[in-house]
Amino acid sequence: MNTNILTTRQAEELHKAIIAYLTANNLSNTASALRSELNLGEDVFDPATAKKYEGLLEKKWTSVVRLQKKIMDLESRNSTLQSELENSTPTSRQNKDPVAWLPKSPARHTLQSHRNPITCVAFHPVFSSLASGSEDQTIKIWDWELGELERTIKGHTKAVLDVDFGGPRGNTLLASCSSDLTIKLWDPSDDYKNIRTLPGHDHSVSAVRFIPSGVAGGTGNLLVSASRDKTLRIWDVSTGYCVKTLRGHAEWVRDVCPSIDGRFILSTSDDYTGRLWDVSIPNPEPKTTLIGHEHVVLCCAIAPAAAYPHLAAMAGIKKPPATSAVEFMATGSRDKTIRLWDARGTCIKILVGHDNWVRGLVFHPGGKYLLSVADDYTLRCWDLTQEGRCVKTIGDAHGHFVQCIRWAPSIVKDVPAVNGEGANGESNGTPRKTAGAAGAGGEAQIRCVIATGSVDLNVRIFAN
Repeated sequence: MNTNILTTRQAEELHKAIIAYLTANNLSNTASALRSELNLGEDVFDPATAKKYEGLLEKKWTSVVRLQKKIMDLESRNSTLQSELENSTPTSRQNKDPVAWLPKSPARHTLQSHRNPITCVAFHPVFSSLASGSEDQTIKIWDWELGELERTIKGHTKAVLDVDFGGPRGNTLLASCSSDLTIKLWDPSDDYKNIRTLPGHDHSVSAVRFIPSGVAGGTGNLLVSASRDKTLRIWDVSTGYCVKTLRGHAEWVRDVCPSIDGRFILSTSDDYTGRLWDVSIPNPEPKTTLIGHEHVVLCCAIAPAAAYPHLAAMAGIKKPPATSAVEFMATGSRDKTIRLWDARGTCIKILVGHDNWVRGLVFHPGGKYLLSVADDYTLRCWDLTQEGRCVKTIGDAHGHFVQCIRWAPSIVKDVPAVNGEGANGESNGTPRKTAGAAGAGGEAQIRCVIATGSVDLNVRIFAN
Protein backbone atom coordinates (compact mmCIF):
# COMPACT_ATOMS: atom_id res chain seq x y z
CA MET A 1 0.00 0.00 0.00
CA ASN A 2 1.41 3.33 -1.03
CA THR A 3 1.17 5.73 1.89
CA ASN A 4 3.86 8.14 0.72
CA ILE A 5 1.35 10.97 0.59
CA LEU A 6 0.75 10.61 4.33
CA THR A 7 3.27 10.80 7.13
CA THR A 8 3.68 7.64 9.22
CA ARG A 9 1.62 9.20 11.95
CA GLN A 10 -1.17 10.25 9.57
CA ALA A 11 -1.22 6.73 8.08
CA GLU A 12 -1.56 5.21 11.58
CA GLU A 13 -4.43 7.55 12.41
CA LEU A 14 -6.18 6.67 9.15
CA HIS A 15 -5.79 2.96 9.77
CA LYS A 16 -7.25 3.31 13.25
CA ALA A 17 -10.17 5.37 11.91
CA ILE A 18 -10.89 2.69 9.27
CA ILE A 19 -10.84 -0.09 11.89
CA ALA A 20 -13.18 1.98 14.14
CA TYR A 21 -15.49 2.59 11.16
CA LEU A 22 -15.60 -1.12 10.22
CA THR A 23 -16.19 -2.17 13.83
CA ALA A 24 -18.99 0.39 14.34
CA ASN A 25 -20.69 -0.87 11.17
CA ASN A 26 -20.53 -4.54 12.28
CA LEU A 27 -17.95 -5.50 9.67
CA SER A 28 -15.82 -7.29 12.30
CA ASN A 29 -14.23 -9.87 9.91
CA THR A 30 -12.83 -7.13 7.71
CA ALA A 31 -11.79 -5.18 10.79
CA SER A 32 -9.83 -8.07 12.28
CA ALA A 33 -8.24 -8.90 8.88
CA LEU A 34 -7.03 -5.31 8.72
CA ARG A 35 -5.83 -5.43 12.34
CA SER A 36 -3.73 -8.54 11.71
CA GLU A 37 -2.23 -7.17 8.44
CA LEU A 38 -1.26 -3.97 10.24
CA ASN A 39 -0.15 -5.71 13.45
CA LEU A 40 -2.67 -3.71 15.44
CA GLY A 41 -3.82 -6.33 17.91
CA GLU A 42 -6.25 -5.54 20.73
CA ASP A 43 -3.27 -5.15 23.04
CA VAL A 44 -2.03 -2.20 20.94
CA PHE A 45 -5.43 -0.83 19.86
CA ASP A 46 -7.96 -1.76 22.50
CA PRO A 47 -11.75 -1.37 22.01
CA ALA A 48 -11.88 1.64 24.37
CA THR A 49 -9.35 3.55 22.21
CA ALA A 50 -11.14 2.38 19.07
CA LYS A 51 -14.33 3.99 20.46
CA LYS A 52 -12.55 7.40 20.35
CA TYR A 53 -11.96 7.00 16.62
CA GLU A 54 -15.58 6.22 15.89
CA GLY A 55 -17.25 8.69 13.51
CA LEU A 56 -13.91 10.30 12.63
CA LEU A 57 -13.85 8.95 9.08
CA GLU A 58 -17.40 10.13 8.37
CA LYS A 59 -16.66 13.52 9.88
CA LYS A 60 -13.54 14.01 7.74
CA TRP A 61 -15.35 12.71 4.67
CA THR A 62 -18.29 15.12 4.98
CA SER A 63 -16.13 18.06 5.99
CA VAL A 64 -13.96 17.61 2.88
CA VAL A 65 -17.06 17.89 0.69
CA ARG A 66 -18.26 20.91 2.66
CA LEU A 67 -14.87 22.61 2.45
CA GLN A 68 -14.62 21.91 -1.27
CA LYS A 69 -17.97 23.65 -1.78
CA LYS A 70 -16.84 26.52 0.43
CA ILE A 71 -13.59 26.85 -1.54
CA MET A 72 -15.54 26.98 -4.79
CA ASP A 73 -17.85 29.67 -3.39
CA LEU A 74 -14.91 31.72 -2.16
CA GLU A 75 -13.08 31.33 -5.44
CA SER A 76 -16.07 32.55 -7.40
CA ARG A 77 -16.58 35.44 -4.97
CA ASN A 78 -12.89 36.25 -5.23
CA SER A 79 -13.01 36.36 -9.02
CA THR A 80 -16.10 38.62 -8.92
CA LEU A 81 -14.30 41.02 -6.57
CA GLN A 82 -11.16 40.79 -8.66
CA SER A 83 -13.03 41.81 -11.81
CA GLU A 84 -14.85 44.59 -9.93
CA LEU A 85 -11.49 45.80 -8.70
CA GLU A 86 -9.96 45.71 -12.17
CA ASN A 87 -12.90 47.62 -13.61
CA SER A 88 -12.85 50.16 -10.83
CA THR A 89 -9.13 50.78 -10.60
CA PRO A 90 -9.63 54.07 -12.47
CA THR A 91 -12.23 55.02 -9.85
CA SER A 92 -9.91 54.38 -6.96
CA ARG A 93 -7.40 56.56 -8.74
CA GLN A 94 -10.17 59.06 -9.41
CA ASN A 95 -11.09 59.10 -5.73
CA LYS A 96 -7.76 60.82 -5.38
CA ASP A 97 -8.14 62.65 -8.68
CA PRO A 98 -11.62 64.12 -9.24
CA VAL A 99 -10.32 65.72 -12.46
CA ALA A 100 -10.41 62.30 -14.13
CA TRP A 101 -13.73 61.15 -12.65
CA LEU A 102 -16.56 60.32 -15.04
CA PRO A 103 -20.03 59.03 -14.16
CA LYS A 104 -20.65 55.31 -14.48
CA SER A 105 -23.71 53.09 -14.61
CA PRO A 106 -25.67 52.19 -12.59
CA ALA A 107 -26.67 55.49 -10.98
CA ARG A 108 -26.20 55.73 -7.22
CA HIS A 109 -29.83 56.78 -6.73
CA THR A 110 -32.96 56.82 -8.87
CA LEU A 111 -35.38 59.37 -7.41
CA GLN A 112 -39.03 58.70 -8.15
CA SER A 113 -42.07 60.78 -7.25
CA HIS A 114 -42.84 63.13 -10.18
CA ARG A 115 -45.97 62.21 -12.12
CA ASN A 116 -44.95 63.83 -15.43
CA PRO A 117 -41.67 64.31 -17.34
CA ILE A 118 -38.82 66.01 -15.51
CA THR A 119 -37.58 69.17 -17.20
CA CYS A 120 -34.84 70.48 -14.90
CA VAL A 121 -32.61 69.84 -11.90
CA ALA A 122 -30.41 72.07 -9.70
CA PHE A 123 -28.05 71.53 -6.76
CA HIS A 124 -28.02 73.62 -3.60
CA PRO A 125 -24.56 75.28 -3.38
CA VAL A 126 -23.91 74.12 0.19
CA PHE A 127 -26.30 71.41 1.39
CA SER A 128 -26.98 68.01 -0.16
CA SER A 129 -30.32 69.25 -1.53
CA LEU A 130 -31.37 68.85 -5.15
CA ALA A 131 -34.38 70.53 -6.74
CA SER A 132 -36.19 69.00 -9.71
CA GLY A 133 -38.96 70.58 -11.77
CA SER A 134 -41.57 68.80 -13.82
CA GLU A 135 -44.44 69.11 -16.24
CA ASP A 136 -46.58 67.99 -13.25
CA GLN A 137 -46.34 71.68 -12.12
CA THR A 138 -44.36 70.83 -8.97
CA ILE A 139 -40.81 71.24 -7.73
CA LYS A 140 -39.42 68.47 -5.56
CA ILE A 141 -36.55 68.83 -3.10
CA TRP A 142 -34.46 65.70 -2.56
CA ASP A 143 -31.52 64.78 -0.37
CA TRP A 144 -29.19 63.50 -3.09
CA GLU A 145 -26.81 61.84 -0.61
CA LEU A 146 -29.54 59.74 0.99
CA GLY A 147 -31.68 59.45 -2.14
CA GLU A 148 -34.78 60.64 -0.28
CA LEU A 149 -37.61 63.04 -1.09
CA GLU A 150 -37.67 65.96 1.35
CA ARG A 151 -40.64 67.97 0.13
CA THR A 152 -42.88 68.88 -2.79
CA ILE A 153 -43.36 72.57 -3.64
CA LYS A 154 -46.57 73.66 -5.32
CA GLY A 155 -47.34 77.10 -6.71
CA HIS A 156 -46.90 77.11 -10.48
CA THR A 157 -50.07 76.52 -12.48
CA LYS A 158 -48.35 75.02 -15.55
CA ALA A 159 -45.20 73.00 -16.29
CA VAL A 160 -42.07 74.02 -14.37
CA LEU A 161 -39.36 74.52 -17.03
CA ASP A 162 -36.25 75.44 -15.02
CA VAL A 163 -34.89 75.78 -11.48
CA ASP A 164 -31.70 77.28 -10.04
CA PHE A 165 -30.23 77.91 -6.59
CA GLY A 166 -28.27 81.12 -5.97
CA GLY A 167 -28.58 84.67 -4.76
CA PRO A 168 -26.68 86.65 -2.15
CA ARG A 169 -23.98 84.75 -0.35
CA GLY A 170 -25.19 83.02 2.79
CA ASN A 171 -28.78 83.69 1.77
CA THR A 172 -29.42 81.07 -0.89
CA LEU A 173 -32.74 81.22 -2.75
CA LEU A 174 -34.38 78.85 -5.21
CA ALA A 175 -35.72 80.34 -8.44
CA SER A 176 -38.14 78.55 -10.76
CA CYS A 177 -39.82 79.45 -14.03
CA SER A 178 -42.80 78.06 -15.83
CA SER A 179 -45.10 77.96 -18.85
CA ASP A 180 -47.48 79.96 -16.60
CA LEU A 181 -45.36 83.04 -17.61
CA THR A 182 -43.95 83.60 -14.12
CA ILE A 183 -40.69 83.24 -12.23
CA LYS A 184 -41.02 82.36 -8.56
CA LEU A 185 -38.53 82.73 -5.71
CA TRP A 186 -38.57 80.31 -2.79
CA ASP A 187 -36.71 80.56 0.52
CA PRO A 188 -35.01 77.27 1.52
CA SER A 189 -34.35 78.60 5.04
CA ASP A 190 -38.08 79.21 5.58
CA ASP A 191 -39.60 75.89 4.46
CA TYR A 192 -39.29 76.95 0.82
CA LYS A 193 -41.92 79.66 1.22
CA ASN A 194 -42.77 81.47 -2.02
CA ILE A 195 -41.33 84.92 -1.22
CA ARG A 196 -41.76 86.55 -4.65
CA THR A 197 -43.38 86.06 -8.02
CA LEU A 198 -41.89 87.95 -10.96
CA PRO A 199 -44.37 88.60 -13.77
CA GLY A 200 -43.32 90.35 -16.98
CA HIS A 201 -42.64 87.82 -19.71
CA ASP A 202 -45.35 87.51 -22.36
CA HIS A 203 -44.87 83.79 -22.97
CA SER A 204 -43.43 80.62 -21.36
CA VAL A 205 -40.26 81.23 -19.36
CA SER A 206 -37.90 78.44 -20.42
CA ALA A 207 -34.75 79.07 -18.39
CA VAL A 208 -33.63 80.90 -15.27
CA ARG A 209 -30.17 81.40 -13.72
CA PHE A 210 -28.75 83.47 -10.87
CA ILE A 211 -25.95 85.75 -12.08
CA PRO A 212 -22.74 85.37 -10.02
CA SER A 213 -21.87 88.52 -8.08
CA GLY A 214 -18.38 88.96 -9.54
CA VAL A 215 -19.46 91.97 -11.59
CA ALA A 216 -18.35 95.33 -10.12
CA GLY A 217 -20.51 96.14 -7.14
CA GLY A 218 -22.42 92.90 -7.71
CA THR A 219 -24.63 91.84 -4.84
CA GLY A 220 -25.61 88.38 -6.00
CA ASN A 221 -29.17 89.73 -6.32
CA LEU A 222 -29.43 89.42 -10.09
CA LEU A 223 -31.28 86.73 -12.00
CA VAL A 224 -31.55 86.20 -15.76
CA SER A 225 -34.47 84.53 -17.52
CA ALA A 226 -35.06 83.36 -21.10
CA SER A 227 -38.49 83.21 -22.67
CA ARG A 228 -40.56 82.14 -25.63
CA ASP A 229 -41.41 85.86 -26.00
CA LYS A 230 -37.92 86.10 -27.69
CA THR A 231 -36.38 88.16 -24.87
CA LEU A 232 -34.06 87.67 -21.94
CA ARG A 233 -34.75 89.65 -18.78
CA ILE A 234 -32.49 90.53 -15.87
CA TRP A 235 -34.19 90.87 -12.50
CA ASP A 236 -33.21 92.24 -9.11
CA VAL A 237 -34.49 89.57 -6.72
CA SER A 238 -34.41 91.90 -3.70
CA THR A 239 -36.97 94.27 -5.28
CA GLY A 240 -38.60 91.98 -7.84
CA TYR A 241 -38.02 94.54 -10.60
CA CYS A 242 -36.89 93.78 -14.11
CA VAL A 243 -33.75 95.91 -14.58
CA LYS A 244 -32.84 95.02 -18.19
CA THR A 245 -34.49 93.40 -21.20
CA LEU A 246 -32.24 91.83 -23.84
CA ARG A 247 -33.68 91.82 -27.33
CA GLY A 248 -31.90 90.26 -30.30
CA HIS A 249 -33.10 86.71 -30.82
CA ALA A 250 -35.69 86.24 -33.56
CA GLU A 251 -37.41 83.29 -31.91
CA TRP A 252 -38.05 81.50 -28.61
CA VAL A 253 -34.99 81.78 -26.28
CA ARG A 254 -34.39 78.29 -24.86
CA ASP A 255 -31.41 78.40 -22.53
CA VAL A 256 -29.14 80.84 -20.73
CA CYS A 257 -25.76 80.56 -19.03
CA PRO A 258 -24.06 83.43 -17.13
CA SER A 259 -20.26 83.69 -16.94
CA ILE A 260 -18.54 83.06 -13.60
CA ASP A 261 -17.83 86.78 -13.14
CA GLY A 262 -21.43 87.75 -13.96
CA ARG A 263 -20.36 90.00 -16.81
CA PHE A 264 -21.48 87.92 -19.77
CA ILE A 265 -24.55 85.89 -20.62
CA LEU A 266 -24.76 83.17 -23.26
CA SER A 267 -28.20 82.38 -24.70
CA THR A 268 -29.56 79.95 -27.32
CA SER A 269 -32.70 80.07 -29.39
CA ASP A 270 -35.08 78.54 -31.92
CA ASP A 271 -33.53 81.02 -34.40
CA TYR A 272 -30.64 78.46 -34.74
CA THR A 273 -28.15 80.82 -33.03
CA GLY A 274 -26.36 81.35 -29.76
CA ARG A 275 -25.64 84.88 -28.53
CA LEU A 276 -23.11 86.21 -26.06
CA TRP A 277 -24.16 89.42 -24.28
CA ASP A 278 -22.09 91.83 -22.21
CA VAL A 279 -24.55 92.72 -19.45
CA SER A 280 -22.19 95.05 -17.60
CA ILE A 281 -23.13 97.88 -19.97
CA PRO A 282 -26.42 99.81 -19.63
CA ASN A 283 -27.91 98.60 -22.94
CA PRO A 284 -26.53 95.14 -23.65
CA GLU A 285 -26.29 94.00 -27.26
CA PRO A 286 -25.09 90.65 -28.54
CA LYS A 287 -21.29 90.88 -28.45
CA THR A 288 -20.96 87.68 -30.50
CA THR A 289 -23.48 85.62 -32.48
CA LEU A 290 -22.82 81.90 -32.87
CA ILE A 291 -24.00 80.81 -36.32
CA GLY A 292 -23.74 77.26 -37.63
CA HIS A 293 -26.38 74.97 -36.13
CA GLU A 294 -28.95 73.66 -38.57
CA HIS A 295 -31.85 73.47 -36.13
CA VAL A 296 -33.14 74.88 -32.81
CA VAL A 297 -30.31 75.36 -30.27
CA LEU A 298 -31.57 73.89 -26.99
CA CYS A 299 -28.70 74.24 -24.53
CA CYS A 300 -25.41 75.97 -23.82
CA ALA A 301 -22.48 76.03 -21.40
CA ILE A 302 -19.50 78.33 -20.84
CA ALA A 303 -16.15 76.54 -20.48
CA PRO A 304 -14.35 76.85 -17.13
CA ALA A 305 -10.80 78.25 -17.15
CA ALA A 306 -9.48 74.72 -16.47
CA ALA A 307 -10.64 73.73 -19.98
CA TYR A 308 -8.86 76.62 -21.77
CA PRO A 309 -5.56 74.83 -22.48
CA HIS A 310 -7.34 71.85 -24.09
CA LEU A 311 -9.78 74.00 -26.09
CA ALA A 312 -7.02 76.38 -27.17
CA ALA A 313 -5.04 73.40 -28.50
CA MET A 314 -8.14 72.24 -30.37
CA ALA A 315 -8.55 75.72 -31.82
CA GLY A 316 -4.90 75.66 -32.93
CA ILE A 317 -3.83 78.44 -30.58
CA LYS A 318 -0.31 77.97 -29.24
CA LYS A 319 -0.79 79.70 -25.91
CA PRO A 320 -4.02 79.40 -23.88
CA PRO A 321 -5.75 82.79 -23.71
CA ALA A 322 -5.50 85.06 -20.70
CA THR A 323 -8.27 84.15 -18.31
CA SER A 324 -11.21 86.23 -19.41
CA ALA A 325 -14.44 84.72 -18.06
CA VAL A 326 -15.60 83.66 -21.52
CA GLU A 327 -13.04 82.24 -23.91
CA PHE A 328 -14.88 79.13 -25.10
CA MET A 329 -18.48 77.97 -25.21
CA ALA A 330 -20.51 74.89 -26.12
CA THR A 331 -24.01 74.65 -27.62
CA GLY A 332 -26.25 71.64 -28.23
CA SER A 333 -28.98 71.44 -30.83
CA ARG A 334 -31.88 69.58 -32.36
CA ASP A 335 -29.50 69.00 -35.29
CA LYS A 336 -28.04 66.28 -32.95
CA THR A 337 -24.63 67.98 -32.77
CA ILE A 338 -22.67 69.88 -30.14
CA ARG A 339 -20.56 72.81 -31.30
CA LEU A 340 -17.56 74.29 -29.51
CA TRP A 341 -16.92 78.00 -30.10
CA ASP A 342 -14.27 80.58 -29.26
CA ALA A 343 -15.12 84.05 -27.92
CA ARG A 344 -15.10 85.53 -31.43
CA GLY A 345 -17.88 83.17 -32.47
CA THR A 346 -15.71 80.83 -34.55
CA CYS A 347 -16.83 77.20 -34.40
CA ILE A 348 -13.69 75.26 -33.45
CA LYS A 349 -15.22 71.76 -33.35
CA ILE A 350 -18.43 69.86 -34.07
CA LEU A 351 -19.05 66.85 -31.82
CA VAL A 352 -21.08 64.20 -33.61
CA GLY A 353 -22.41 61.11 -31.85
CA HIS A 354 -25.88 61.65 -30.41
CA ASP A 355 -28.71 60.11 -32.42
CA ASN A 356 -31.32 62.62 -31.36
CA TRP A 357 -31.84 66.15 -30.00
CA VAL A 358 -29.09 67.30 -27.62
CA ARG A 359 -30.82 68.55 -24.46
CA GLY A 360 -28.20 69.39 -21.87
CA LEU A 361 -24.50 70.22 -21.57
CA VAL A 362 -22.13 70.60 -18.65
CA PHE A 363 -18.36 71.04 -18.58
CA HIS A 364 -16.44 68.85 -16.13
CA PRO A 365 -15.12 71.32 -13.49
CA GLY A 366 -11.67 69.72 -13.94
CA GLY A 367 -11.69 71.05 -17.53
CA LYS A 368 -10.88 67.79 -19.34
CA TYR A 369 -14.36 66.75 -20.42
CA LEU A 370 -17.70 67.98 -21.70
CA LEU A 371 -20.78 65.93 -20.74
CA SER A 372 -24.01 65.88 -22.72
CA VAL A 373 -27.46 64.30 -22.52
CA ALA A 374 -29.95 63.83 -25.32
CA ASP A 375 -33.23 62.39 -26.52
CA ASP A 376 -31.33 59.23 -27.54
CA TYR A 377 -31.56 58.21 -23.82
CA THR A 378 -27.76 58.53 -23.38
CA LEU A 379 -25.22 60.52 -21.39
CA ARG A 380 -21.97 61.07 -23.31
CA CYS A 381 -18.50 62.19 -22.15
CA TRP A 382 -16.31 64.01 -24.67
CA ASP A 383 -12.57 64.22 -24.01
CA LEU A 384 -11.30 67.73 -24.75
CA THR A 385 -7.68 66.54 -24.56
CA GLN A 386 -8.39 64.17 -27.49
CA GLU A 387 -9.94 66.59 -29.99
CA GLY A 388 -13.34 66.12 -28.34
CA ARG A 389 -13.51 62.36 -28.90
CA CYS A 390 -16.48 60.62 -27.25
CA VAL A 391 -14.71 58.42 -24.67
CA LYS A 392 -17.72 57.20 -22.72
CA THR A 393 -21.40 56.61 -23.39
CA ILE A 394 -23.85 55.63 -20.68
CA GLY A 395 -26.39 54.03 -22.99
CA ASP A 396 -28.97 53.28 -20.33
CA ALA A 397 -28.74 56.61 -18.51
CA HIS A 398 -32.57 56.73 -18.64
CA GLY A 399 -35.47 54.83 -20.21
CA HIS A 400 -36.62 57.85 -22.22
CA PHE A 401 -35.47 61.28 -23.43
CA VAL A 402 -32.89 62.81 -21.03
CA GLN A 403 -33.89 66.46 -20.64
CA CYS A 404 -31.39 67.92 -18.20
CA ILE A 405 -28.01 67.49 -16.52
CA ARG A 406 -26.27 69.44 -13.76
CA TRP A 407 -22.97 69.00 -11.93
CA ALA A 408 -22.88 69.55 -8.17
CA PRO A 409 -21.14 72.87 -7.44
CA SER A 410 -17.60 72.66 -6.11
CA ILE A 411 -17.10 73.19 -2.41
CA VAL A 412 -15.30 76.47 -1.81
CA LYS A 413 -13.06 76.29 1.24
CA ASP A 414 -13.33 79.72 2.78
CA VAL A 415 -10.27 81.66 3.77
CA PRO A 416 -10.89 82.86 7.34
CA ALA A 417 -11.75 86.54 7.71
CA VAL A 418 -8.86 88.73 8.80
CA ASN A 419 -9.10 91.71 11.19
CA GLY A 420 -12.86 91.90 11.23
CA GLU A 421 -13.34 91.77 7.49
CA GLY A 422 -16.92 91.51 6.33
CA ALA A 423 -18.45 88.25 5.12
CA ASN A 424 -17.41 89.00 1.56
CA GLY A 425 -13.79 89.49 2.47
CA GLU A 426 -14.19 93.26 2.53
CA SER A 427 -12.34 95.48 4.94
CA ASN A 428 -13.10 99.19 5.20
CA GLY A 429 -15.64 98.66 2.45
CA THR A 430 -13.00 97.78 -0.14
CA PRO A 431 -13.68 94.46 -1.85
CA ARG A 432 -10.63 92.25 -1.63
CA LYS A 433 -9.29 90.79 -4.86
CA THR A 434 -10.51 87.21 -5.04
CA ALA A 435 -8.32 84.33 -6.06
CA GLY A 436 -9.27 83.58 -9.62
CA ALA A 437 -12.44 81.70 -10.37
CA ALA A 438 -12.55 79.86 -7.07
CA GLY A 439 -14.71 82.56 -5.52
CA ALA A 440 -13.95 84.50 -2.38
CA GLY A 441 -10.31 83.68 -2.06
CA GLY A 442 -11.21 80.04 -1.40
CA GLU A 443 -9.90 76.78 -2.73
CA ALA A 444 -12.53 74.97 -4.84
CA GLN A 445 -12.86 71.24 -4.30
CA ILE A 446 -14.59 69.30 -7.10
CA ARG A 447 -17.57 67.17 -6.10
CA CYS A 448 -18.03 64.06 -8.26
CA VAL A 449 -21.82 64.21 -8.36
CA ILE A 450 -24.12 64.63 -11.36
CA ALA A 451 -27.92 64.75 -11.60
CA THR A 452 -30.00 64.01 -14.69
CA GLY A 453 -33.75 64.14 -15.29
CA SER A 454 -35.87 62.44 -17.89
CA VAL A 455 -39.24 61.92 -19.55
CA ASP A 456 -39.11 58.48 -17.83
CA LEU A 457 -40.12 60.36 -14.62
CA ASN A 458 -36.81 59.56 -12.93
CA VAL A 459 -34.12 61.81 -11.53
CA ARG A 460 -30.81 59.97 -11.37
CA ILE A 461 -27.76 60.72 -9.24
CA PHE A 462 -24.42 59.55 -10.62
CA ALA A 463 -21.80 59.84 -7.91
CA ASN A 464 -18.40 58.58 -6.90
